[in-house]
Amino acid sequence: MNVNIQTVHFDADNKLVEYVNHKLQKLLLFNDRIIKVNVFLKLDNVAHNIKDKIAEIRIHVPRRQFFVKSTSKSFESSFDDAFDAVVTLIKRKKEKRAA
Repeated sequence: MNVNIQTVHFDADNKLVEYVNHKLQKLLLFNDRIIKVNVFLKLDNVAHNIKDKIAEIRIHVPRRQFFVKSTSKSFESSFDDAFDAVVTLIKRKKEKRAA
């Protein structure tokens, strides 16, 4: 599994990158055929005082892609919400394939 973490409008500290990588390793429990994972961490409304944190996750598996996006006031919370959503998508697809 190839993991690519990109940050937009800021530089992520090592703690955040390690947190994301640690959580992404858990994806292999749900689907062992994951080829590539792209994570985008963005700051929204940079010109204004409100700075929402956006996390986007795109997962590539053979013949399929999963994409989720979540926004909140912290990157960890945004990433956790997006991660939970993508796990649900993977599980749902796996159940359909098994049925």
